[in-house]
Amino acid sequence: MTLTSPTYKAPRSDKRRDEDMAAETATTGVAADELKQFIERIERLEEEKKAVSDDIRDVYAELKGRGYEAKVVRQIVRMRKQDHAERKEMEAILDLYMHALNMS
Repeated sequence: MTLTSPTYKAPRSDKRRDEDMAAETATTGVAADELKQFIERIERLEEEKKAVSDDIRDVYAELKGRGYEAKVVRQIVRMRKQDHAERKEMEAILDLYMHALNMS
């Protein structure tokens, strides 16, 4: 296919695309193509999130099958996400509350 071929379609310039989007928005109030792209990206990410969630659930099931306590491991994972100083502060507050309730 050559550049002078009647079936050749030159790529849209950004300006042309913006003009088309502006015309579409003026007609419908929504830039449908752009909105569709956002929705499709979100759907793909939701699928990936579900796959990762399923993988994590499988790891916890394997962990439990080997005799570990999943609740405790979940707590450790949560704690490891915290900054060291933040974790120490939370532990001190927990200890204070437990002592106040005669739980220690």
